[in-house]
Amino acid sequence: MPARKAWHKAGALFGLVVAFGAWSGQAGGQLPPIADPAGPPGLSTEARALWARFITFNVHRAFAVGPGGAFGVAWNHRSLEEAKETALRNCAQRAQAECRLIAVDLVIVDPARPWSPPQEPPSAVGIGGIGWEIVPDKRYLWRGPAQARGAFVFGHGRSADADPRGSQPQTWVRRFNLAGYDVFRFDRHPNSDEAERAAGWLRDGLARLRALGYRHIVVGGQSRGGWNALQVLDQPGLVDVAIAIAPAAHGQGGSTNLLAQNDQLRTIAARTNAPAARLAFVQFTNDPFMLDPDGRARIVRERMAARLAAVLLIDRPEGFEGHFVGGGWRFADRFGACLLAFAAEPVPPDRC
Repeated sequence: MPARKAWHKAGALFGLVVAFGAWSGQAGGQLPPIADPAGPPGLSTEARALWARFITFNVHRAFAVGPGGAFGVAWNHRSLEEAKETALRNCAQRAQAECRLIAVDLVIVDPARPWSPPQEPPSAVGIGGIGWEIVPDKRYLWRGPAQARGAFVFGHGRSADADPRGSQPQTWVRRFNLAGYDVFRFDRHPNSDEAERAAGWLRDGLARLRALGYRHIVVGGQSRGGWNALQVLDQPGLVDVAIAIAPAAHGQGGSTNLLAQNDQLRTIAARTNAPAARLAFVQFTNDPFMLDPDGRARIVRERMAARLAAVLLIDRPEGFEGHFVGGGWRFADRFGACLLAFAAEPVPPDRC
């Protein structure tokens, strides 16, 4: 299996040390409790270690504790009630006694130290048009452009038989939110979601986010959302970082044309014109929407890297297969901190 590969212009090996640290909008330099990897007081060593992972998982989620240091967790459930029931059941199996919840989704429910986010994302920011919008996602902590470290815009994939609008961004995006980024979704109506059209929408939306005052803009996406993230690198200053997870475009009008995909990627590479921007490009083995992974890797490494400040190529990592594997918690556990460091550190890591 091909080894993971990464390049950036400095060529220096970066010793990766990632800490969530303080974000500028929190008074006194303190993390909000739901974002603090140290966890609430009183947790056992094992529970504290799991808490540090729990806060990086997607909602719906819950954390329960019981006597003797017992704990139970649940994440990425379809409903909050299901998550709470699962966490309590997992805890009770360890404790052989009744347990209690201390955190659900973004809220600390421990009566000794309750906490909830001080502000919610607005229902909209007025960025969008017919068939599309860039909307704040209420499943994440919100700071606003004056206090946030930056904005993260995530684009979903395209489906022939489903409407993906409103779907939760991939799990690894949570780390950016914990580090101080406001999270937005780039939602497109499936009936009008063609690649070039969507890229135009995204360029417009990103420029308007910059005008709102966001200092650092990261655009990421899965499949066609990742492909759109590549396309907007044709304008300097539009984005600071693009993260493309299993990027793919399959033709027009619902057709599938994988034979033309590398030619389209070469066109994107030729149009790339963002010398200050960074790109993380991730692809997986046995992806049915990728015909020539070696060719794709060469285009990124040899053509796009020359037109960008830094490129991180995570190329068919061992243990991850298929088109959608980048969305899960296992990928987030292994690569989430590295993607955050690549986007946010002054000197980006050149490998994960």
